[in-house]
Amino acid sequence: MKSAVFLIAAAAGVAAAGVALRAQQSEPAVQGSDSAPIVAEVTRVNMLFTVTDKKGRFVTDLNKNDFQVFESKKPQKIMEFTSETDLPLRLAILIDTSNSIRDRFRFQQEAATNFVNSVMREQDKATLVSFDTAAEVITDLTGDTHQLENGIRNLRPGGGTALYDAMYLACKEKLMRDQPMYKFRRAMVVLSDGEDNESRYSRDQALEMAQRADTVIYTISTNISHIETDGDKVMRYFAEQTGGVAFFPFQAKDLNQSFENIANELRHQYNLFYRPEPLKTDGQYHPVEIRVKGRKDLIVRARKGYYARKAALSS
Repeated sequence: MKSAVFLIAAAAGVAAAGVALRAQQSEPAVQGSDSAPIVAEVTRVNMLFTVTDKKGRFVTDLNKNDFQVFESKKPQKIMEFTSETDLPLRLAILIDTSNSIRDRFRFQQEAATNFVNSVMREQDKATLVSFDTAAEVITDLTGDTHQLENGIRNLRPGGGTALYDAMYLACKEKLMRDQPMYKFRRAMVVLSDGEDNESRYSRDQALEMAQRADTVIYTISTNISHIETDGDKVMRYFAEQTGGVAFFPFQAKDLNQSFENIANELRHQYNLFYRPEPLKTDGQYHPVEIRVKGRKDLIVRARKGYYARKAALSS
């Protein structure tokens, strides 16, 4: 079954905290063009992350000296640290319009609209992507909440489910547009049952693009059977790998609470920079872990790693 998917990429804050590549621009960044890729030399890694206690309550009174960072299990020196709530948000709203969610579609539209109005601030922008058999950009990145609301309300269910294609498209075409990466927060909210039957891209290709776009993914399952499905496992996987959270409301009326929890998380984050030692420009994925010194009672939620830029070969 294919259900509604709202992917809201939140550069406003990503609860989960992501890993962004802080780059030194060797030439002006090109925004949103496949033919002219962004030219940047990675010199720092940026991590947005959330800390909670074991009851899920936010811990917001920690400082730089409370944290340790490890890349590939090697300790790293934290260069900058802030309690981060003010970075502009870049939000991707991806809505699954497949036939299977027809009976709950109107309520999901209302919940998504409420979320947009509660989380968007003056400096924030969001994009709306619809998908059934194929993914389609309905609304480009905009700070106009009325435009986003109209886009959501005008959607109609029908067709298959290309979840992974929608995620890939939103990250590559929209969320990576504004540069440099470290000046924005990017988040994605997925409202779906996690089942995909139409995508050209795979689950792991979609995840890799989200990681390259420094996007935290929040998922809200529409499975109300109380039985865990393969789709639920997919939803949890995306959230865990990017530092987000997976929600499993069992009633349509609980959707609003899930959206509210995500909006709240986006406002309670830390931000740190470090320079990788040793610095590698191999284009490979590098695992990263953040710990709170001497506090096993606290949970850090962040991206699991980042993709280093591959150095250009000299002629």
